[in-house]
Amino acid sequence: MDIDAMTHPTDPQLATHALTESAAAAGYAPSLHNTQPWRWRLTGTTLELRLAPTRILQVTDPDGRLATVSCGVALHHARVALSAQGWHATVTRMPDDTDSELLARLHLDGRAPVDPASVLHLQTIPLRHTDRRPVTSTPVDPAGLAAITAAVETQDTHLHTLRPDQVPELAAAAEHAQSSEAADPAWQAELAYWAGPARPAGAGIPDAVIPDHATQTTVPIRDFGHHGDLPVSAGHDETAVFAMLYGNTDEPLAWLRAGEALSAGWLTATEHGISVVPHSAPIEVIATRQAMRAMIAGIGHPYLVLRLGSIDPAATGAAHTSRLPTEQNIDHA
Repeated sequence: MDIDAMTHPTDPQLATHALTESAAAAGYAPSLHNTQPWRWRLTGTTLELRLAPTRILQVTDPDGRLATVSCGVALHHARVALSAQGWHATVTRMPDDTDSELLARLHLDGRAPVDPASVLHLQTIPLRHTDRRPVTSTPVDPAGLAAITAAVETQDTHLHTLRPDQVPELAAAAEHAQSSEAADPAWQAELAYWAGPARPAGAGIPDAVIPDHATQTTVPIRDFGHHGDLPVSAGHDETAVFAMLYGNTDEPLAWLRAGEALSAGWLTATEHGISVVPHSAPIEVIATRQAMRAMIAGIGHPYLVLRLGSIDPAATGAAHTSRLPTEQNIDHA
């Protein structure tokens, strides 16, 4: 641990450094089409998380549901970084009813013992990524699945593991959702912008992470409208586990918490050698979102579907998507 930090625990420069580092860690968070729809504002010992309206997918995500989930992942990443650096922070979510873009406020209260679990998570953050290749033939470790579920539950969100008989329903919903969206020229244009050559530098989906041909899997992954450069095998997803992230309400606070849960679960999965691929298409379309809700008997509201699969330790890792520079996402008061 930094000796100066322990000697001068309230030094504002150290606090500023810690908050800046946490915002940098948050920049690795996954987001729909890698839009990175967050912005940070740093004032003294306080860091505010704001929704960036210009990075919300107006056609795909008009309510900002998935953008808010993405911001929740960034918030959890920032919390992890602060805990790993030995800081205690108070988190206030949705602090201003009159400002819908202000999602959370992190206020540093002072030094705290370094949390070993957070140190591991912080090391995992830059390693975590979306690998759209078919999973291996090795079943998902039940202990790993239990750990992922427990991690999600700590963030006031739930994870429902789909039964085998529910997977065809999910596949049909995903297919219907993608077909419905693809029929909309505005949706096609939006996708082409974020997954095409005109995408913003440091954002969007590069060809390196898009499969070079259609995968032969039960549940279709996102169709980006063109093949990329990611080599994929003829494997199937027979050993994959599909799980639904859901909560008690369908409102921004719950979406934010779902993102924090996604972060906790995904980092835990990576540490257990389990890959995660988010399936957002069934959530993007109202009809299929309702079908997803029926799978949990209407006891909650679905936020995202996850494909979980075993990672081949000998396989070459898929490319990571690029990220915007931290200084482009943080404002200093």
